[in-house]
Amino acid sequence: MKRTFFIIGVLLAACQMTFAQQVRESFANMPDSLSTLLTKVNREDFIDFLDSNMKAEVNNRLGGKSEMTRLTADFIEVKMTEESTFQLKVLTKADGTQLLCAVSTVCGPTCDSHIDFFTTDWQSLDIKALLPIAPTLTDFLKPLPEDAAYTLRNAYRQADMLFVKATLSPDDATLTFTFTTPDYMDAEAAKLIEPYIIPTVTLHWDGAKFVK
Repeated sequence: MKRTFFIIGVLLAACQMTFAQQVRESFANMPDSLSTLLTKVNREDFIDFLDSNMKAEVNNRLGGKSEMTRLTADFIEVKMTEESTFQLKVLTKADGTQLLCAVSTVCGPTCDSHIDFFTTDWQSLDIKALLPIAPTLTDFLKPLPEDAAYTLRNAYRQADMLFVKATLSPDDATLTFTFTTPDYMDAEAAKLIEPYIIPTVTLHWDGAKFVK
């Protein structure tokens, strides 16, 4: 029995090491076409700094500062600029193969995110297959009552464009979308429709795709 538990422990440790190596290797080997702000040396320095318990800050290609703020066994987060962030998560499919989910967010001033999926060697994957139910406006807005006042209906109509901030969790395989459309609206209108807003939608990885 002790031998069995020992073997299981070794296998679990090996799995964790594989995850850690995979996210590190994939990030370090990210193609320049997908990493226009950071060089390969920048990306490798991030990891080396955090491993040495140092602040993981580098000078990027534009002469500004970029900082890796989180590195776990399967997750990386980088503050690219004062207005933008990048997250990378290793996801495991039901058959044991791994893939990458990358989220780039720019806040200028309204935060909005772009999501991509790749193989671990950065071949692009079909986003519709892996994120088939990406949230739409109707996922964040409750219907108005039939007797809603004109001012409320007019404010509601201002929410005509979808802006969302997507966030990967460092702790589990979830992807949360935060509704940021009100940030681009008139402040008074955004306040009026606040009771009819669903602020976040969270999707879960089921081994094949993100689902509700």
